[in-house]
Amino acid sequence: MTQELDLDAVVRRRIRGLRLARGWSLDALAARCRLSPSNLSRIETGHRRIALDQLVPIARALGTTLDQLVESADDEDVVIRPLPCDHPGMTVWLLSRERSLHGVTVAKMRITPERPAGPEDLKVHPGREWFTVLSGTARLLLGERTVLVEAGDAAEFSTMTPHALGAHDGPVELLTIFDHDGERSHLHDAPA
Repeated sequence: MTQELDLDAVVRRRIRGLRLARGWSLDALAARCRLSPSNLSRIETGHRRIALDQLVPIARALGTTLDQLVESADDEDVVIRPLPCDHPGMTVWLLSRERSLHGVTVAKMRITPERPAGPEDLKVHPGREWFTVLSGTARLLLGERTVLVEAGDAAEFSTMTPHALGAHDGPVELLTIFDHDGERSHLHDAPA
C-alpha cells in the first residue's frame, strides 16, 4: 500500500511538473485534456483519486505516454547491482542490464595469473572488441604478437585476429565492451 501511495504522489508531481515546464496554467491543461480546472487541481494536490480514464488524456495533452507518467520512481531502472560470476582465474561482473542490449555487453573483469592465456586459448569470431585497464597490466595475445596494456590504457582490435587475454605480473581489472559475438565467445564459453 505504501508503494502505491508513493507512486500516486510521483504521478501527481509529474503532472504538475510537466504542466509548469510547458508554462501552462491549470486552465490551459484542463482545456487540453477536457477536465475542469478544479478537478485537475484536486488531482495535482492529492485531494482527488486519479482515475485511469483521466490519466490517458492528461498524458496525451502533456505530450507523454501513460507508461512514462506512471513508471516507478525507484532506482532499480537506473542502478545496476552486478553479481560476480567466478571462473578459475577470472571474475566477471555484467554491467549491462541485459546481455547484448543495443548489440553490446559491458562487463568488468578481474583476471589473475592462474588463468592461462597461451596460443591454445586463442579465439576468433566476427566483430571488434574494446577494453580499458583499470588496474594492473593485461597481456593481450593478438595473432603472433603479445601486447601489454597497462592501467589507464585501452585496446581495440578486430576479433577476426586470433586473440586471448590474460594477466601480466599480477591481477588485472578491466572494463570491456563486447559485441554479440564477443559476448557469446568470451562470456558464455568462459572456462568453468
